[in-house]
Amino acid sequence: MPKSAFKQQQNATPIDAEAVLAWYDAHARTLPWRVSSTDRARGIRPDPYRVWLSEIMLQQTTVAAVGKYFARFTSLWPTIADLAAAPLEAVLVEWAGLGYYARARNLHACAVAIMHEHGGRFPATSAQLLGLPGIGAYTSAAIAAIADDEPIAVVDGNVDRVLARYLALHVPVRAAKDAIRRAVQQSVPERAGDFAQALMDLGATICTPRAALCMLCPLQPGCMGARENPLAYPLKLEKAERPTRFGHAFVLLDTDGDVYLQTRAEKGLLAKMTETPGSTWMGAVTEPQFPVPAQWRSRGEVIHVFTHFRLQLQVWSATVSDRSSLTTGWWADPEELAAEALPSLFRKVLAAAGLD
Repeated sequence: MPKSAFKQQQNATPIDAEAVLAWYDAHARTLPWRVSSTDRARGIRPDPYRVWLSEIMLQQTTVAAVGKYFARFTSLWPTIADLAAAPLEAVLVEWAGLGYYARARNLHACAVAIMHEHGGRFPATSAQLLGLPGIGAYTSAAIAAIADDEPIAVVDGNVDRVLARYLALHVPVRAAKDAIRRAVQQSVPERAGDFAQALMDLGATICTPRAALCMLCPLQPGCMGARENPLAYPLKLEKAERPTRFGHAFVLLDTDGDVYLQTRAEKGLLAKMTETPGSTWMGAVTEPQFPVPAQWRSRGEVIHVFTHFRLQLQVWSATVSDRSSLTTGWWADPEELAAEALPSLFRKVLAAAGLD
């Protein structure tokens, strides 16, 4: 732990869990996967399946984006047994558009593991959850705290920001993870699940990236950042410039208007998802190497930003009368593309070619 972060943590007022929980009882967000503090007080317990599903979906994604996917998944697969029994391809189709597709593959693998290794019941502790497919340190703590009130610190990006301001950390969050986790851990009350969700809600609604509504915050009396300029925290690391890669995407139609699709490789970016044929993505612009002879027509450019690079694809389309040379994929009716496991990138490609 950086010495400056440790010193600030030691000098900070402990988190007032009672005040945080009182604020949460009055102002908690209503979320489809959440059991309210009122219902919890009446003995209604969160469903670990719904907690887990929401936590996986919320990784690298906003609450607003997750809502419709969560509703769809719980409608199709209301229990862990239902999800484990579903074909992976069906899960990928429903996940399409949510991004970070390894989450969907791990989601299905985790459901299968829980059925086979744990008799269909979610482990009740973070230690037992840790190591299941797609479940790391944060997710295991979140599930165990929210579903079973395990007294463990749950620290997501929102909590990082709240604590960076509360402790007035003069180092970036990445260098103060231990200080933040210790400050939260020593404050966890008996209502561990509500406390975890309360800190998340504070970061989402009160102590946001671009605003700090300190007069509404239950942590304001002890907040070191509020005594200075809370928006000065957390300190930001300089972001490395995102490189750009270039490539070509080929949209093939037959004389009936069906579009040719194929499955991506089993490993790597967008693994096992559906795509149109295309070139390798390179660090420089290359000439197109068309997959079949045809009258190819340029359909413009698609730009898509991944976590670590920016992608520019030149889109081409052509109609072919002979389908015999295309045997590794399948032909899909454009009106049924919603049923394909197409990630956002390839939906953009098809839209550029006039197939919305």
